[in-house]
Amino acid sequence: MATERAERFVEALSRLEESGDLEGLIELFSDDARVSNVASSRVFSGKEGARQFWREYKGTLRQVKSTFRNMIEAGDRVALEWESQGTAHNGAAVAYEGVSILEWDGEHIRRFYAYYDPHALGTELAHETARRSEVPATTPA
Repeated sequence: MATERAERFVEALSRLEESGDLEGLIELFSDDARVSNVASSRVFSGKEGARQFWREYKGTLRQVKSTFRNMIEAGDRVALEWESQGTAHNGAAVAYEGVSILEWDGEHIRRFYAYYDPHALGTELAHETARRSEVPATTPA
């Protein structure tokens, strides 16, 4: 069963992906949050860092939609198994999957880290090798 905190994050991420509502997601992060992923050696700090991280995420693809297969909570940690599909700026269809770990401090996320294969995604985006297709019907503009 999905947890309330996991659902709050998923809903806020969906609003970012669908309508560009960045602030709804940023409100979930603590003032001293640490945000990163396996593709970056940089750790984004605080709400401003979280804002920059998620702005870059949204800007990487023209359209993106994430779906979640598993949401697991253990104490102050949430693990989310997901798949993201979308369209790159060059019109190529992109799909990748991974796991995100969220560490909560009460009602706020103090650490977010995403694990996925950055090589496949980076190759598709940098070299335009992703297959071209129609925008997935489940991916909002």
